[in-house]
Amino acid sequence: MTERTVAVVTAGLSQPSATRLLADRLAAATEAALRDRDVTPRTEVVELRGHAHELTDNLLTGFPAPPLRAAIDTVAGADGLIAVTPVFTASYSGLFKTFFDVLGKDTLVGAPVLIAATAGTARHSLVLDHALRPLFSYLRALVVPTGVFAAAEDWGAGGGATSRALGERIERAAGEFAPLVAAGRAGEPVDPFDNPTPFEDLLPGR
Repeated sequence: MTERTVAVVTAGLSQPSATRLLADRLAAATEAALRDRDVTPRTEVVELRGHAHELTDNLLTGFPAPPLRAAIDTVAGADGLIAVTPVFTASYSGLFKTFFDVLGKDTLVGAPVLIAATAGTARHSLVLDHALRPLFSYLRALVVPTGVFAAAEDWGAGGGATSRALGERIERAAGEFAPLVAAGRAGEPVDPFDNPTPFEDLLPGR
């Protein structure tokens, strides 16, 4: 069977956190969807909480500490990325953004990315499209159509169960993500203007 690696970047600050919980649900759904395609999944989780000081040092010095270097390499070497952030001040968290600031600008070119976010209220759900999707589009990643947002009411009283609607969103997003991961990274997108058809070849009768 083909093996594919999925990196999971989660920026939750508490332990446990709803952000990590959502990341785990997305990873599990992706693993199941990959197995359905005869692909062996390997999931590697990057908890940004443990790299907070290293990220600040990297911004100041330009050099990542070995643990942060290992986290960056995990993302760079993965066949796909699940990126999950809590919402702070109507956008992704500063910790989340800092990690992608220190990531090489070409690291995610052609990489499938599943975006997700958590917040206390559903009023923040537009963060997926007004903040996360533009960020990964700028990095030239392939962002799957369905993003997953989880508000406080999407979690059961025990903290582990998900609402039916959230469960359906997770399954749909994983179903879109898994085929892209199974196919492997696309690499640098082809620019259709790199080799244009000569104007004279477009004239009638030629």
